[in-house]
Amino acid sequence: MKMSDLALSLGRIVVMLAAAYAIIAVLGHFYSLRAMFPRPAPSYTMTPDYFHLTAPDGVKLAARHWETPGASHTVLWFHGNGEDLGTVGDYIGEWQKLGLSVFAVDYRGYGGSGGSPTEGNVNADAALALEWLKREKKLKPEQLIIFGYSLGSGPAVDLAVREEIAGLILLAPFVSAYRVMTGVPLLPGDKFRNLSKMPRVRCPVLVIQGTDDGMIPVWHGRKIYEAAPGPKRSLWVEGADHGDVSEVAGERYWETIKSFAESL
Repeated sequence: MKMSDLALSLGRIVVMLAAAYAIIAVLGHFYSLRAMFPRPAPSYTMTPDYFHLTAPDGVKLAARHWETPGASHTVLWFHGNGEDLGTVGDYIGEWQKLGLSVFAVDYRGYGGSGGSPTEGNVNADAALALEWLKREKKLKPEQLIIFGYSLGSGPAVDLAVREEIAGLILLAPFVSAYRVMTGVPLLPGDKFRNLSKMPRVRCPVLVIQGTDDGMIPVWHGRKIYEAAPGPKRSLWVEGADHGDVSEVAGERYWETIKSFAESL
């Protein structure tokens, strides 16, 4: 084969590979939105316990505020991708026993919220929720803790980078959305790039994760913890999976959170 023919063949292979990569990247973008935001059927109805915040674009966001009398802090809660405010409510009693109030907003398309979720509007709506707490409840930064579970670690980290708060708690966080599936950076357009943002977090951080997490491998949480500038704490729960950390850890889970909140 002549050199010119070889170069032509190699050029065609490169073009074909580039085209295949571009197609995979586009498909990955649309698949990632479906995988990140499966939007389960609502587990609650809009009773008087719930209310709506209105985003600047007019979309109504379902919210709920579990107020604890004399609370030391209010936790701004960002739930996982398979949850909504109804399922979040199952956990709130234990947090209130620690002397904490909780405020949560459903992502767009979840529960009683309108619209469709994207990384951009999830982060913007997270900021809207924080602003509501400051404006309506007159809370100061030193009274606010942000909590992000799984998918919720995305808006939680993004908000902690941009706003002054007392502390950040991350349960089963990921280094980025795509790398939950790929492990290493492979595709452009990755979303919720927590790892690259962590060095800019200015508040104390607590990272909690099960060592047997089958959805988000524990190395994600360890990388997030390592990247946090400090002060920081961690709780690695031996044998716990993605959704049973508090059950497996038992009292150690609640004691860790209580100690962290008291340290703020």
